[in-house]
Amino acid sequence: MTLKTLCYCVLLPLVASCTTQQLGQINDILQNTTVIPTEAEAAGGLKDALKQGFTNGVKVLNKADGFLGRPDYKIFLPEEAKNMEQRLRDIGMGAEVDRAIASLNRGAEMAVGEALQVFVDAVTQMTIQDALSIATGGDGKATDYLERTTTSVLKQKFQPVIQQSLDKVGALKYWTDLAKIYNKIPFVTPVETDLNTYVTGKATTALFDQVRKEESLIRKDPLSRTTELMKKVFGYADSKKQ
Repeated sequence: MTLKTLCYCVLLPLVASCTTQQLGQINDILQNTTVIPTEAEAAGGLKDALKQGFTNGVKVLNKADGFLGRPDYKIFLPEEAKNMEQRLRDIGMGAEVDRAIASLNRGAEMAVGEALQVFVDAVTQMTIQDALSIATGGDGKATDYLERTTTSVLKQKFQPVIQQSLDKVGALKYWTDLAKIYNKIPFVTPVETDLNTYVTGKATTALFDQVRKEESLIRKDPLSRTTELMKKVFGYADSKKQ
């Protein structure tokens, strides 16, 4: 029994409950599971997947509560400031601490929008050999490529935007005020942290993590493949796993 026949057998009982659009998507997937893509098609499909993945990834984070409302990405005070945070909360300054934390996250949310053009440039410069290697390299390889080729540029792009964002939302003032109060407490170790570098690092890590999730979805869920090239390339890749 061929893979395509097997898929029809498995999906047939579900057809009655599918919409016309879903039936069309299923048919597209089945038609693309065994057709061998050319090198150019493989490269094009991979680039389509990358563009979809990083566009969706940026959208998730580049909005209100993209960081602050996400437990997995929320930026807290630096590790070396944990003692400071606790002492300030103990003396009734919890609201001020929360305001400072919120401002860090707002800065990151505003900055990640700068990533789109950096990613577009990286994909434009990708060679066919790069694309073929990534397409057949398994889950996460596309994100690894972006991380390897764009991290330094992203940080350069992020830092001035984050600086501007932190200034706009008052993060540096909140942080400076908190640090001054804490550093006056007898016998504590003074806290001195470069907030820009700290938030830039957190924003970059979160962005690549989200893009990695988007890539994994494309590789694992055929219905998430939104272009014909993606369907053909990843459909063929799926067939080779059998």
